[in-house]
Amino acid sequence: MKLFNILLSTALLSVGLTTITYAQTSPSAPYADTTCGAWQGDTWTPNGTCTGDVKRHARVEGTITIVKGHLVTVQQGTGTVVIDDTPALNNQFSGKVAVGRRIVAHGYWVGDNFYATIITTDSPSS
Repeated sequence: MKLFNILLSTALLSVGLTTITYAQTSPSAPYADTTCGAWQGDTWTPNGTCTGDVKRHARVEGTITIVKGHLVTVQQGTGTVVIDDTPALNNQFSGKVAVGRRIVAHGYWVGDNFYATIITTDSPSS
């Protein structure tokens, strides 16, 4: 009986650990911005191939104040915005993300989260 209890406890523990590990991974595929359209300067031009959950595209500009992994805090005139630069990094369209750099980030909103697909250096004249 003692051996049975040990085996049962081990089985339940491994099921619990598997559940915890699974909950930490994201099952959905990333959104591919270039599949749905392209940026023409500061204007998003959809190509009509994406239907359903269409993303709200926008631009965010300001000065980087904090970099923490894939999250970049940008100071704007009216406050701060935290952007997720994972899509830009994956596409190698971010350049060096460093504190003090003035940037323009093009991307899209999902709820209250902004995902940058392109990050460029903001020119001093703009």
